[in-house]
Amino acid sequence: MKQSSLLLVDDDRLVLDGMSDWLREKGIEVAEAASCQQAKELIDRSGFDLVLADIRLQDGDGFDVLEHCRRRRPDTSVILMTGYANAQTGLEALRAGAFDLLTKPLLDEKLELAIDRALSQRKVIEENAKLKAQLDLRFGMENVVGQDHRMRKTFDMIDSVADTRATVLITGESGTGKSLIARAIHRRSSRRDKPFVEVACGALPETLLESELFGYVAGSFTGAMGDKTGKFKQADGGTIFLDEISTASPSMQVKLLRVLQELEFEPVGGTKTIHIDTRVILATNDDLARAVADGRFRQDLYYRVNVINIELPPLRSRLTDIPLLAAHFLTRIRAETGKPVEGFSDEAMAALQAYRWPGNVRELQNVIERAVLLGKKPLITPEDLPRDLAVSSPTLARQSVGRTLKESLAGPERQIILETLQEHNWNRNATAEQLGINRTTLYKKMKRLGLETPLHSVMEVSH
Repeated sequence: MKQSSLLLVDDDRLVLDGMSDWLREKGIEVAEAASCQQAKELIDRSGFDLVLADIRLQDGDGFDVLEHCRRRRPDTSVILMTGYANAQTGLEALRAGAFDLLTKPLLDEKLELAIDRALSQRKVIEENAKLKAQLDLRFGMENVVGQDHRMRKTFDMIDSVADTRATVLITGESGTGKSLIARAIHRRSSRRDKPFVEVACGALPETLLESELFGYVAGSFTGAMGDKTGKFKQADGGTIFLDEISTASPSMQVKLLRVLQELEFEPVGGTKTIHIDTRVILATNDDLARAVADGRFRQDLYYRVNVINIELPPLRSRLTDIPLLAAHFLTRIRAETGKPVEGFSDEAMAALQAYRWPGNVRELQNVIERAVLLGKKPLITPEDLPRDLAVSSPTLARQSVGRTLKESLAGPERQIILETLQEHNWNRNATAEQLGINRTTLYKKMKRLGLETPLHSVMEVSH
C-alpha cells in the first residue's frame, strides 16, 4: 500500500477527514474530492492507483465517478462505498466495473483488505502490460527495422496477413531476419497469446525431425520410454515456424503436405490421429522453384506453402537501411552492456555502407556488438571494425588517401543516391522521401555528384 496514490470521494467532511488521516498513516498518498465534479476534474488532471468513492453525492453519485474513471483512466481501480447496500446495488456495481462495493460504517480491516487487493491487482496488470511491451519490443515490428521501399512493402504485407490463417513462406538469404518476420507475424495475430514454436529443420536428421515435429508413442523405437508431444501439437492454437524447409526429405515432404492440408497427423509409432489448429510459417534461403524443377522439392507442396510469399532483400541492396540498423543495434547493445558509446564516426559509417555484408543483418549485428565491446572511445571508428570489413571498404582503401573527409564520403553517398534513384525508376520525389531529405537537397546532391536522369526515364515519365 505504501507509495500508492488514492482519490477519496465523499461529501461528508467528517468521513473525508477521518479516512484521509487513516490512509495517510498507512503510507498512502491521498487526494480528496467533496463532489462528483471535483472528483472528475482530479481524475482528468492526475492519475491515481485507486479511487474510493461514496455512491451518494450531492451533485451525482459514485457510478458517475466510476463511469468517468473507466472512460478516462481505464487502468485505475474503483471501489464504491454506500450506507444503503443490498444485493442489487452490489450486482450493479460489479457490472459497471467497480472492483468492490463496501458497506458503511467501514471496518478498518475490511477496508484495508479491499484496498490491498485492488492495488495488488493493479500491480499484476502493470507487470503483464510491461511484459507484453517487452515481448512486443523484442519480437514485434520494432525489431524489424528498415525504411527501404521493399521493407515498407514487407511491413504492409505483415499487417495484411498476420491475423489470417494463411500459410506464409519467407524467403531470403541467410541472416536477413526471417525468424524475426515470423515472430512479428505471430505477435500481430490473434494467436499472440498462444505458443510460437520454432524448428530448424536443417539441423536435425530425418528420423529425429519426424519425431520432433509429430512426437512419438512409448515403445515406437529403441529408447522411446514414454510418449512425447511433437512440435505441431505444442503449437496448437498458436504458430509453428519451420526454418530451412527446403532440407526436408521426400518422405517428410509428404507428411508435411498432409498436415498443411488436413491439420492432422499420427505420432511416430502411433495409430491415433491428432487434430490441431496451428498456423504454419515456413522459411528458406533456397530457390524452391528451382528445387521443384530439379526434383528436390514436391510441386504440390510448393504450391501449398507458397500461398503468401514474403521475400526479404539482402542487406547489400538496402544501403539506406544500414545507418538505421546500426543505430538500432547500438542502442540495444549499449543498454545491455552499459558501455557509453554515443555513435559512429563518419569514416566508420562509410565503411559499414561500403561493405557487401554476405552475412546480412545478422553479420551487421555481430559487428556492432564487437565494436561496442572492444571500443574505448565515445564513437565507433574504423579501428573498432573487423579488418576484413575495413580493408574491403573503397572509402578507406582507396578514396581516403590524400583526400578530405568530404571527398572521401562522396563515393558511398553517390552510390546510395544512385541505387535509390534506380529503385524508384529515377522518380526524384519518391527518392527524396526514402532518403529523408527534401527534393531541393536531392537536386543539389545529384548535380554535385554528377547524377543525371537517364533519357529513357524522362521519356517514360513524359508518357
